[in-house]
Amino acid sequence: MADVAAGKTATGWRSRTGDRRSTRTLRLRTSVVLLALTVLAVLLVPPLVRLDQQAVDLAAKLQAPTWAHPFGTDDVGRDLLLRCVYGLRVSLLVGVAAALTATVVGTAVGAAAGALGGWVDRGVMRAVDALSSVPHLLMGIFIVALFRPGVWPVVASVALTHWLSTARIVRAEVLSLRARPHIDAAVSGGASRWRVTVRHLLPGVLPQAALAAVLMVPHAMWHESALSFLGLGLPTHTASLGNLIQEARGSLLAGHWWPTLFPGLFIIVPTLAVAGLAGAWRERINPRRRSELML
Repeated sequence: MADVAAGKTATGWRSRTGDRRSTRTLRLRTSVVLLALTVLAVLLVPPLVRLDQQAVDLAAKLQAPTWAHPFGTDDVGRDLLLRCVYGLRVSLLVGVAAALTATVVGTAVGAAAGALGGWVDRGVMRAVDALSSVPHLLMGIFIVALFRPGVWPVVASVALTHWLSTARIVRAEVLSLRARPHIDAAVSGGASRWRVTVRHLLPGVLPQAALAAVLMVPHAMWHESALSFLGLGLPTHTASLGNLIQEARGSLLAGHWWPTLFPGLFIIVPTLAVAGLAGAWRERINPRRRSELML
């Protein structure tokens, strides 16, 4: 009887583990497909759809989705499919540039604080806490207001408000690595603090920093869209996703749903794809968390 019960328990555990593994596999494959569709749309739609995304056709304004215009047209007759694709290009540019900049700044600050310790660590982290108390959107609006509307002021705004979380993650990882035996051995062998940081600590935090950068891309896209929606981000003639949604407010109130729906989907789909891939990456670089998820 005990053997039968043990067999049932083991079988049930393997079944639950298999279900979780199949769910993670399905999530990963779905994320890959969504990301591939996003990349293909950005690369292939402009050369295949031979239309000018800025071409105005008042006779075709606010047309519902058709074969000629799969996403419909906006309030001046421009093709929404092309506008969304070009808007996704701009939003991805802002998201990737801002994420890379914020990751470099956050990694440098977090690594310096964790490696140096003492009053440097305390001072840096108190500054990080003080900056984190200010809402990101409010600080971003203040930074953008200092410059003329454009891509790079928005990149600077997003980067300067999003490096704080990366600095915390990197500092925590550096403090964890400093307690490892090989770090003690390097210090005992006469290695300088700079050499230990560059040769041992930074390579150990790069996977976490890279994961933070990947997760920051969709967050930066949402931030850019919010600024553009408020009229403080990119110039109004630039086809960013935030500008497209901002332009569609009047159409939505009039009952035309497509000018708002499709730009919103172009923000949501890359976000879901990146979140799924980042979750799989997190489980791979953190085996302890992966084993906990399997139980």
